[in-house]
Amino acid sequence: MKETYIIGEIGQNHNGSVDIAKLIVDLVARPVREEVFGLDLKPMNAIKLTKRDLSEELTTSQMNQLYDNPNSFGRTYGEHRAALELSEEEHFEVYKHTKSLGLEFVETLCAIGCLSMLKLFTPDYLKVASRDLTNIPLLEVMAETKIPIILSTGMAGKKELDDALEVITRYHSNISILHCVSQYPTHPDNLNLRTIGYLKKHYGQYRIGFSDHTIGISAPIVAVGMGAEIIEKHITIDRHMKGTDQIGSLGPDGVNRMLRDIRVTERWLGTEDLYVDQSIQSTKIKLERSIATKRQMNPGEIIKLEDLHMLSPGDGFKWSEREHIIGRKVKEVIEANEIIYSKSIE
Repeated sequence: MKETYIIGEIGQNHNGSVDIAKLIVDLVARPVREEVFGLDLKPMNAIKLTKRDLSEELTTSQMNQLYDNPNSFGRTYGEHRAALELSEEEHFEVYKHTKSLGLEFVETLCAIGCLSMLKLFTPDYLKVASRDLTNIPLLEVMAETKIPIILSTGMAGKKELDDALEVITRYHSNISILHCVSQYPTHPDNLNLRTIGYLKKHYGQYRIGFSDHTIGISAPIVAVGMGAEIIEKHITIDRHMKGTDQIGSLGPDGVNRMLRDIRVTERWLGTEDLYVDQSIQSTKIKLERSIATKRQMNPGEIIKLEDLHMLSPGDGFKWSEREHIIGRKVKEVIEANEIIYSKSIE
């Protein structure tokens, strides 16, 4: 059974509060249980935060643009972004809390200046956001750290991906590639999960996964069935909180259901073989059919084809074994509509 690496993306759903970020970490660290079969399942593997350097974010005119909408945390877009930004020390605080709960930590770095945070701690993975796949200077300095890198392809075609890989592999090849569509939320017609198969075929030397922006939990489950080894999904403590990403994220119940279904899917997939599982032996005997009599048969009678049909249970002769019965002599009375067993014939 291959375990899926599941990342809970906090993004900006902490709304600028380190305490809310910690609450979200607590959410994804909770144990998961499948009630019908009593299975205790592994929770998420990691959480992810995003660090921006606002001096390298947008043009001055865009940062000063009025940002007047229900999800705004500031009068201008720059003020809005500043309100949602955790400091380097706060990222470190969330990192330590995450590690204390046995989870790994992934950090999206959106600018070269953000790498200064690595003086405080070393994430398990660095994430390259879809928009920065063509940001070659950023890719280069991230690759130089030798920290494993996860790439999202949400805004990239083959050339952009190949160019990014060419830069990173100068330093290391510990790379994961996530199929992604940068539409929030992603329309069903645009998701194209078969890209996962394409990536596994053409970039099979890397770990392939799926960063999901759809509504609900179905797409990650299907992605795992298609071979995705990493799943990334936005998470929050309350989908109705203020914030542009909250409504498209999973709340506590959604997180639990997605984790349950992914972990169960890992068990569903099994091995590439066709066999009769030991667990269905009793059902097989109860429901499968065996050769039975159409009429009462008495000692000394010779069994003919027209005397036979198929009835349950399945612990007798199968139709493919009828030559072991036809032409044999009845040794003891066999009532009509009863299974013919070896002890009753000679």
